[in-house]
Amino acid sequence: MKKILLIGVALVCAGLGLSAETVDYQAILARIDAQTNFQTEDLSMSVTIVTDKPGKDRSVTKAKLFRRDRDKKFLILIDQPDAQKGEGYLQVNDNLKFYDPNTRIFSHTSLKEKFSDSQADNDDFNSSKMATDYKVVSGEEGKIGKFEVYILTLESTNDKVTYPMEKIWVTRDKNLVLKAEDYSLSKRLMRTNLYTNYQLVKGRYIPLSMLLVDNLNIGQKSQMSMADVNIGNIPDKVFTEAYVEQVSK
Repeated sequence: MKKILLIGVALVCAGLGLSAETVDYQAILARIDAQTNFQTEDLSMSVTIVTDKPGKDRSVTKAKLFRRDRDKKFLILIDQPDAQKGEGYLQVNDNLKFYDPNTRIFSHTSLKEKFSDSQADNDDFNSSKMATDYKVVSGEEGKIGKFEVYILTLESTNDKVTYPMEKIWVTRDKNLVLKAEDYSLSKRLMRTNLYTNYQLVKGRYIPLSMLLVDNLNIGQKSQMSMADVNIGNIPDKVFTEAYVEQVSK
């Protein structure tokens, strides 16, 4: 009788499309963070953002990014275009400041603001904190192209995030984000992000190419590319206002 009951349960589960193995979706968010963050070493790279807007000339922004994930610090120094050369964004903990080399003044800004009039947000340059910033409200299996993925719907756990709701497509084998949709609190689609290339560096995955599409303003998009990735120790002085002022002269 016990054997018959077990068979019956298995048949019911199969009929409902249920899996005997329960996937821990919240643990997947933690693995995404762990695979893209560097807690024992610093990260630096070059960033190029090509932005297209209907009726306007294509704009190209080039910058250098320095990141120290363990201390929640990053610095972005803009090198091109010439009109913005020397501008910088310095974050220490949750305090982000923008430096204008013309006025030589630091002013407070937000991670939620757009970076250099592109589709990138300032927070896109930060370390990943998905496991603490979001909770998974639903998950399912699917495919994107040739990749087997988990499709996860997320809601924010705090008001510091740029987008209170997200939907992500994550590879089942390595838990790499291939696609993300950013939503407002009213569930309006704001932005779609496609991650087209990753590089494995010292056991961590760095996204080298991202397409950021504005879903509110049709035709507006930014292609963000990373290069010259380096993992190693960055001098403490780099994450200071004095350094930003010095290199921006």
